[in-house]
Amino acid sequence: MGRLLTPAALAFLLAVPSSAAAQEDTLAKIRRTSAITIGFTETSAPFSSVGPGGVPQGYSIDLCLRIADGIKKDLSLSQLDVKWARVTAENRIPSVVNGAVDIECGTTTKTLSRMAQVDFTLLTFLDGGSLLVATASGIGKLTDLPGKRVAVIPTTTTERAMRDVVTKLSLQHVTLLSVKDHAEGLAALDAGKVDAYASDRTLLVGLLAASKDRAKLKVIEDFISYEPYAFMIRRGDANFQLAVNRVLTRLYRNAEVVPIYEKWFGPFPEGGSLIAALYVLNSVPE
Repeated sequence: MGRLLTPAALAFLLAVPSSAAAQEDTLAKIRRTSAITIGFTETSAPFSSVGPGGVPQGYSIDLCLRIADGIKKDLSLSQLDVKWARVTAENRIPSVVNGAVDIECGTTTKTLSRMAQVDFTLLTFLDGGSLLVATASGIGKLTDLPGKRVAVIPTTTTERAMRDVVTKLSLQHVTLLSVKDHAEGLAALDAGKVDAYASDRTLLVGLLAASKDRAKLKVIEDFISYEPYAFMIRRGDANFQLAVNRVLTRLYRNAEVVPIYEKWFGPFPEGGSLIAALYVLNSVPE
């Protein structure tokens, strides 16, 4: 049998909230402030980048704007202020964990290790890692990498995938060089400082289009990883997760996501495409 608490000790415990209670529910915060903070990256076109006038734009951004609008309606708010917060590969997870952003809308791959720190929404896109290479490098496939320099953003799933590929294929003398973002990776490639830049294929296609000299670069056919994208939210915030997933499900179920897809990627792939299957599999009934 335990000892009884003194009145002073009991008063102290009642005055100090638990860590779970200390952090306000995201929906409650949005209702209280009439604002939602969206994290975005500046150089991840066509998913998340800066458009004319410094306004965020992209596929992920459009989905998150629809999410904000859906939450505004669900909470019966007369107005909802959308606040934008720039995040990087290094600080995106801490920004979600500490509440600096309510939802991170970029190109984050949903992984089990990340799920130990944050929660994810329904999947929003499927991609795979590959390489944007200088044609003069002679790299046509992964087995051409020995002796080459490959730029990659540290702490990303792509970096881990590249290290795994080098090990599994026993590629000798492959140098992995760190860059802070996609823009720096492309700049290093354009300047001849590296022979290849590793990232997700859709992002690489966008970078190729933005290159100073497209004829000198190409995206190889080989994949190095599977990258299922989803939006990060604070871990354990079930009500907010449901509210976000409800909006995404409506977009998928009613095919309202198709014009958004086509705006950024071109004609929607019919038939047995993976992205079409993603939308169908996440069309959960109401």
